[in-house]
Amino acid sequence: MPSQFFGLNIAYTGLLNSNAGLNTTSNNISNAETEGYSRQEVNSQAAEALRVWTTYGCAGAGVETLSIERVHDEFYDTKYWNNNTKTGEYSMKEYYMKQVEDYFKDDSTIEGFSTTFNHFSAALAEVKKNPAANSTKAQFVGFAANLCEYFNSMASSMEQVQKDINSEIKLKIDEINSLASEIATINKQINVIEISGGTANELRDKRTLLLDEMSSIVNIDAKEYPIIDSNDPDRETGGHQFIVKIAGGQTLIDTSDYNTLACIARSTEEKVNQSDIDGLYDTFWVTNTMTGALGDEFNLHNTLLGGELQGLVELRDGNNAENFVGKIVAVEQTTETDAEGHVIREITVAATRDYLKDLNKCTLSDTGGNITIANQEYYYDGWAYHYDETTGEYTYTFKIDETKSEAPVSGAKVGKEAEVGIAISYQGIPYYQQQLNEWCRIFSGVFNNILLNGYSSEGEKGVLLFTGDHATDEDQFMFTKQYNTGTTEDVDVRDDSYYWLTAKNFTILTAMIDNADLLATKKDPSAGTDAYDNVGALIDMTTNKKVANYRGAATAEFLTCVLSDVALNAKNANTFCKNYTNIGNSINNQRISISGVDSDDEAVNLVKYQNAYTLASKMIQTLTEVYDRLILETGV
Repeated sequence: MPSQFFGLNIAYTGLLNSNAGLNTTSNNISNAETEGYSRQEVNSQAAEALRVWTTYGCAGAGVETLSIERVHDEFYDTKYWNNNTKTGEYSMKEYYMKQVEDYFKDDSTIEGFSTTFNHFSAALAEVKKNPAANSTKAQFVGFAANLCEYFNSMASSMEQVQKDINSEIKLKIDEINSLASEIATINKQINVIEISGGTANELRDKRTLLLDEMSSIVNIDAKEYPIIDSNDPDRETGGHQFIVKIAGGQTLIDTSDYNTLACIARSTEEKVNQSDIDGLYDTFWVTNTMTGALGDEFNLHNTLLGGELQGLVELRDGNNAENFVGKIVAVEQTTETDAEGHVIREITVAATRDYLKDLNKCTLSDTGGNITIANQEYYYDGWAYHYDETTGEYTYTFKIDETKSEAPVSGAKVGKEAEVGIAISYQGIPYYQQQLNEWCRIFSGVFNNILLNGYSSEGEKGVLLFTGDHATDEDQFMFTKQYNTGTTEDVDVRDDSYYWLTAKNFTILTAMIDNADLLATKKDPSAGTDAYDNVGALIDMTTNKKVANYRGAATAEFLTCVLSDVALNAKNANTFCKNYTNIGNSINNQRISISGVDSDDEAVNLVKYQNAYTLASKMIQTLTEVYDRLILETGV
């Protein structure tokens, strides 16, 4: 049997429920413009009825305010994160490809390749008009030097872009570490609150906001599981295990625990591409944050990496899927030994891909690097190229440094695949560096050969015009070792060959700068000083793709070929970035339509809870008058 004051208690529960509704509405209105805030609502239900042992059986006991929960749909979170990953990837590509496009630009504001090459060609035509005049030849050499400076500048610009991208990769790794730490801390706070029976709405919103940020950097997968009491599986503990995996399934966060990543710069003997800058970062999991001990490598070339990291890595390392790869056909011991007395072994790798048959396209490191054989890493510190005319086989022989390698090389490796670097199907900085180097090698090789087969106006044997500076001294390469596709002569990395000519060291022979009369203008040493037939051959080779061709076109078409790659990549990045941004805005609007605060809805709630509060107050006032009359006037 309920007490005489049962009605007052019922009214009191209504007052509490209405007050909770008003406070929640006030909180929603206050956070209407707060980023990441999810609208909250009061969950209530009728209190359990009281059995009164009368004909009507039970009496209502008021209302129970169960919780104040945020209105949120995790389905849209997942959709948003997946799209945000793509947006982050293409935003990075759009930003840096715009820079690359600007560097290759050639218009009224910037003198690019076409303008520089036209000046070079015009100066060469002037030499043809007056081949005996030192002034015209000196002027031509000056314009040739300008052509070299263009490629030097482009190589330096590409290096700077690669350096900037490399630095940004480290920043993104640091951001992942920072976000992981924050999310793990929030997870702990959420469990403390919710195990105690509360609801950590604001903390959950903050965690979602941090995950939004992380999803733009790397692909994420976040899952939450209730913590089960093993002694009483049906009991709700209130706690949750929250796991965040990145890059296709690698655990970054497990509730209040998180893993850390570290960027380690490659040494010079770990370079992948000849024109890579020193100190490119590889990333590793940290096994001990106190000592900095490293564990397994975090694969930056994982196709599921996603986000800004994937865009940056593809830009930094993208080689158009043209890395070194082939099958091992021989493993041999040499008569050489290393500094520690170990016998040096050589592996011979058969190259089947067309781009590996042309040394002008070669990107193998000149300082040594890693070569992967059957999933084991080895170090090489030298290599040589060979073409077997009898078998038609192109091979590369690598000298393996076993003191740095994971295991000795044995004959069991024959038939296994060997690979240097990773095939990355994107035209990043290594690709453009290779294109610059290839043009310099092709153009210089043919141009120099014409000069070497000619004679100066004074009848002296022709000399080189284009060469490359040594990196460690003031000497220049003389290219005593010639190579062409199909040569039967071995070319060792240590040889003075055109392999050493890159866009970065592309320059003019010092002797030619000092004395332009060394320029070979004629083919017959006995011809007069006005003979210019060799100059005619030089002019012809710049526009005749049968004499010298770059990507199937004349060498004068360099900018057209490369700029088509740059423009296409820049346009694609811009298009995809806009598309994914628009899709992301659409998904976010759907998410906001569920979780966001609507001022009209809150105004309705305000009136609704105000009226309920007023009615509950009047009910208490009415019951107060009843009790007053009952107690004071009836003497009960």
